[in-house]
Amino acid sequence: MAGQSDSTMSLFSSEEIEFMAEDEMTEIVPNLRMDSLNFICGDYGPFLPQLAAQVPLWLALALKKRGKCTIRLPQWMSVENLTRVLEAERDSHAFQPLPFHYIEISRLLFDHAREDIPDMYMVRSLIEDIRDVRFHKVETNLEKFTASTVTWKNMSAMEVNVIRAFAGRALQAFYKHDNEQQTPDTDRAQDKQPQSTY
Repeated sequence: MAGQSDSTMSLFSSEEIEFMAEDEMTEIVPNLRMDSLNFICGDYGPFLPQLAAQVPLWLALALKKRGKCTIRLPQWMSVENLTRVLEAERDSHAFQPLPFHYIEISRLLFDHAREDIPDMYMVRSLIEDIRDVRFHKVETNLEKFTASTVTWKNMSAMEVNVIRAFAGRALQAFYKHDNEQQTPDTDRAQDKQPQSTY
């Protein structure tokens, strides 16, 4: 994958991050009886009508597109929870705990399961507001970036991806600068020593 092989190409595309997010587990409610599905990544099912089951998001979306299930909204996507998170994000310099792929999961659900989301427009608006507040925090933190303050907790995959290249280069510059100051220049030290003649 791009980003793992070459440190200069350390940014993942939004499609790659979305692909990784599809492995997150989500709850579905099947509307038919179906035997277990066997995949390399694991076995899911058997599925019975109206009995909730945990499956990866990619499988939930595939079943949803075929009309074989509804997707249950994750608890963190409730209007009450998102309102609390937004208020806390605005009142604090710290990032509030959210799923690592909250941006990608919500985008996939908005695109493919909008009828399963109560108050969809309110939920979408709250998530966009949270994302905007958090990205503003990222920008503010980058302005104050120093080598001694590199602990940001509860950042999402997309937020980490945005700062990955900059933070890596900045840290390399800090460490290079520090090492130049700590290690004496051996060429200059040799020039200053008196040379003996035979």
